[in-house]
Amino acid sequence: MLENKETAQRAELHRKIWSIADNVRGAVDGWDFKQYILGILFYRFISENITEFFNSAEHEAGETDFDYAKITDEEAETDFKKGTVEDKGFFILPSQLFENVVRTANDNENLNIDLANIFKSIEGSAIGSKSEDDIKGLFEDVDTTSNRLGGTVAEKNKRLRDILNGISEINFGDFKNNDIDAFGDAYEYLISNYASNAGKSGGEFFTPQTVSKLLSRIVMEGKEKINKVYDPTCGSGSLLLQMKKQFDEHIIEEGFFGQEINMTNFNLARMNMFLHNVNYNKFSIERGDTLINPLHKDEKPFDAIVSNPPYSIKWIGDDDPTLINDERFAPAGKLAPKSYADYAFIMHSLSYLSSKGRAAIVCFPGIFYRQGAEKNIRQYLVDNNFIDCIIQLPENLFFGTSIATCILVMAKNKTENKILFIDASKEFKKETNNNILEEKNITAIVDEFKNRTDKQYFSRYVTREEIEENSYNLSVSTYVEKEDTREVVDINVLNKEIEETVKRIDELRASINEIVKELEG
Repeated sequence: MLENKETAQRAELHRKIWSIADNVRGAVDGWDFKQYILGILFYRFISENITEFFNSAEHEAGETDFDYAKITDEEAETDFKKGTVEDKGFFILPSQLFENVVRTANDNENLNIDLANIFKSIEGSAIGSKSEDDIKGLFEDVDTTSNRLGGTVAEKNKRLRDILNGISEINFGDFKNNDIDAFGDAYEYLISNYASNAGKSGGEFFTPQTVSKLLSRIVMEGKEKINKVYDPTCGSGSLLLQMKKQFDEHIIEEGFFGQEINMTNFNLARMNMFLHNVNYNKFSIERGDTLINPLHKDEKPFDAIVSNPPYSIKWIGDDDPTLINDERFAPAGKLAPKSYADYAFIMHSLSYLSSKGRAAIVCFPGIFYRQGAEKNIRQYLVDNNFIDCIIQLPENLFFGTSIATCILVMAKNKTENKILFIDASKEFKKETNNNILEEKNITAIVDEFKNRTDKQYFSRYVTREEIEENSYNLSVSTYVEKEDTREVVDINVLNKEIEETVKRIDELRASINEIVKELEG
């Protein structure tokens, strides 16, 4: 039933987005269009969120007919602004609310300027407060005065009206009760439809919701509470939010932490936190290069780390001689190669992991068998008993790459010096464009992670000695035998079939010869 509900919500979201796309197609580049959709979707949410915040308080106080959207700006300034920024992180006047702007949009000749001023006002409401850094620049990518929307003010306003009206018609109900990550799913959908045509990088490997769900369940398996969760390459924040969505009944004491290098994704991640009712004092999303300028050193260690870092990208590596002495990388004695930063992200995550924590990281399969410095780092991780499990995922789970990725699970409190290998390459449901993990697939993987049994063609719990004998090759296929699905041929049966076929051919040839003789006679 849940999957059916998720499917219905997702279909509604995609249908509406495509409908809006039809209205603005040709005027706005696909990549830029994504920014307007997501920015205005966020604008709608925070408008409804702050309205509900005030309405609930008034209704509980006995003012059952109160509606914040219907009072004057003057009344709001006097009676509601004080303390709101401290509580919510921002403030919006009634006239600035999404529903009121949409109501007058068709007749508003200054719509684009009004929206620009509203976005500036929302960001400005946090200046001088604790939430300033969390609010600043949120609407930076939603330039309502840009010529991308049209050459004239009238054209700009027409495109903005189409987007505003389209988003107003999407029936989300109560956002926080949605079974899908509405914001993240919209992002993924827009990326998959527009990124390749736009020819721009960034976000191509957005983590699908089902993969995020699997990572979350793995890091939380057997735990009732954690101090906080961290994603060193957080993108739009989808992985962090899966932790919240999957484990509301668990205690995440200090909230959600992430770092992102791309400005657009950094803004999206902060929006996404607000969109899922994570208050500004419960998250810290920072912008910068995680490998060169890590910005959460004071918050470590973390009990849970989830990440899908970019696969095998270049980094500065040993061109910076100071990095070999960095506390994150020094223990392994080697830096990740300049051409492949994968183990730099892995060593960074290990450094930020608490003594009782668990990290689950999506990885490119090549890092588990490539030689050189990567082999040295693998040996360090194995010999120090940090690797808990390696899971081979099915191919074609991610938009933008068809490769079969892996999950690396690390921990610092292992009781056995063994590594669990799981071949989950057959655990998927095939859909039109991409394979997906269904609930039963996720459950099968997590159950095996928990139980640690040897299952033919699926899993093996391998000693450190055997891994050493295999020269620290950590490919799942080295330890878990692949099932031979080729048809078994019985040679005796085959020979008999050939014998019978030859006999029938001889009989047919004799019959043909008799017919020819009769015709010639």
